[in-house]
Amino acid sequence: MTKFPSLVALAAALALSACVGSDVSSRSAATPLAGPAEPARSLVIAQPLYTVQAVRVTVPRTLKVSEANMFYPIADIVWRGDPRGDRHAQVEALMTAALTEGTRTMRVGPAVVVEVDLRRFHSLTEKAKFTTGGVHAIRFVLTVRDAQTGAVLDGPRMVNADFKAWGGKRAFEAEARGLTDKVLISEQLKSVILRELSAPVGSGAPALVSQAPLRPADVMLQN
Repeated sequence: MTKFPSLVALAAALALSACVGSDVSSRSAATPLAGPAEPARSLVIAQPLYTVQAVRVTVPRTLKVSEANMFYPIADIVWRGDPRGDRHAQVEALMTAALTEGTRTMRVGPAVVVEVDLRRFHSLTEKAKFTTGGVHAIRFVLTVRDAQTGAVLDGPRMVNADFKAWGGKRAFEAEARGLTDKVLISEQLKSVILRELSAPVGSGAPALVSQAPLRPADVMLQN
C-alpha cells in the first residue's frame, strides 16, 4: 500500500465522490436541486496515466465573444463570471488555474505537458441565469506530449466538458452558498481533466473513465 500513495488517495477521493452522489440522489425528492435520478452504476476507480509537469491553455483570439444579454448569443465565448473586460484572457486564466489544480496530484507514469486548445466556452448570460438556466458548454482539444521529446502520447482529441447550468431560484440558492459559475466551472474542469488523463482500474469499468458518473459540480450543488 505504501508504494502507491497517489493511487490510494485518488481511489479514496473518487469513492467519496461517488458515495456523496448516491446519497444526494436519495435526498433529491426532498430538496429538488437536481434533475431526475440516474440509474445506479458501479463505482469506477481510476489511476492517473501521467506525471503532469505543465498545463498550457490556448484561447485563440479568433474565437468570437458576445456580451449580448439574450438567452443564447451566437458566439464562441460567453462569460459573465468576471467584470467586463478581456474575455479571452479571463477564460484562459480560469481554465489554466482549474486544469493545473486538477492535475496537481498526477504523479504516476511518464512526465508530460498537457496542451488545451479551447474551441468553445459558452456560459450563461444574465437573462438566461435569471430565468431558464441552460448549459455551460465547454469544448477543447486535448493533446498530451512527452515532456522531454515533445512527442504526442495522446490526442489531439476533442473533449466535451458540458454540464447543466441552473437558472432562477436554483442559481441564486447556489450563489448564496458560494457556488458561483466560476467555482462550478472550475470544479467541472478539474473533474474532466482527471478522468481524461486516467484509466479505469478493476473489472466492469467502462472503456473510458469519462463515462463514470462522477460530476463534482452536481454534487456540490446538491449538498
